[in-house]
Amino acid sequence: MGKILSDLGIYWTNFIAQILIFLIVYAILKKFAFGPIQEILEERRKRIEDTEADREKVKAQLADTEAAAAAKIDEANETAARLIAEAKESASALGDKERAKASQEAQDIVAKAREATKLEREQQLAGLKKDFGKLVISATGKVTGKVLNSEDQDKINKETATQLAN
Repeated sequence: MGKILSDLGIYWTNFIAQILIFLIVYAILKKFAFGPIQEILEERRKRIEDTEADREKVKAQLADTEAAAAAKIDEANETAARLIAEAKESASALGDKERAKASQEAQDIVAKAREATKLEREQQLAGLKKDFGKLVISATGKVTGKVLNSEDQDKINKETATQLAN
């Protein structure tokens, strides 16, 4: 076996020296390189875990906030629908009230117009009777050839008014 190792270029003294150098380098690296690197890696792992935990908390808070916002929106929509319904009812009631008031005002206007028309008709009739009476008196005076006194005129006016009224 010694010959095989020497053919391969492996000598015991060099091999043991290399193992000792390897162990020394390994111990130095372990103390000064691997330790700090492992600490840095452990810190990063903890930070990542903390970040993941925080992210989950934020997701949960976001879900809660979205649910609360949706509830508020639903509540606002219900309130808006209720207010719209109340406004429609109020407008309808007010519209009915205004229509009734307008109808009453129209009826009052029609009644006043009828009364005014009746009064005007009566005044025109009275004027016509008076004018007709004057025409009858004038015609009677011309036909009879006599001037009628106020007593005769009153008598003729009364008879004419009585006949016109019937």
